Amino acid sequence: MFKEISVNKIEENPFHLIGKQWMLITAGGPDSFNTMTAAWGGFGYLWNLPVTSIFIRPQRYTFEFTEKNDFYTLSFFEKKHKNILTYCGTHSGKDYNKTKDTGLVLLETDLGNIYFEQARLVFECKKLYYDDIKPEHFADRLIQRNYPKKDYHRMYIGKVMKCLVNEDET
Repeated sequence: MFKEISVNKIEENPFHLIGKQWMLITAGGPDSFNTMTAAWGGFGYLWNLPVTSIFIRPQRYTFEFTEKNDFYTLSFFEKKHKNILTYCGTHSGKDYNKTKDTGLVLLETDLGNIYFEQARLVFECKKLYYDDIKPEHFADRLIQRNYPKKDYHRMYIGKVMKCLVNEDET
């Protein structure tokens, strides 16, 4: 069902892919993981590597899984699954079983990372770097409006290890 492709074969608009379609960020393995919806992030090249950047607030349950694990996956879905993304963005894995509640079917990469059968596009990433957003570095003070609770994101940069396309969903 899934086949590996080169990141250079992806022709989608990353602004639409992340900002409009959203993604599930998942960290952990089959015995202990969490997933959350995100609409902030990026793709690019850094340090001569294909990378992703993700941003997670420290109070999110996924934060502790991202901190403990060396890898994370980014899963993108067809529009028909927007309800899954909405649910995973409004319910905490501390209190709800997101996979059971949404019908997400777990799959495991060769490296033991979780992604979902319903996804159409998946990136498996190895953490390379992290840092906390620092308000004193905002060049435009309007950005501060995104942080009324001063709960600044941690940014992770990850090397894309594998890109998978679901041939049944594309």
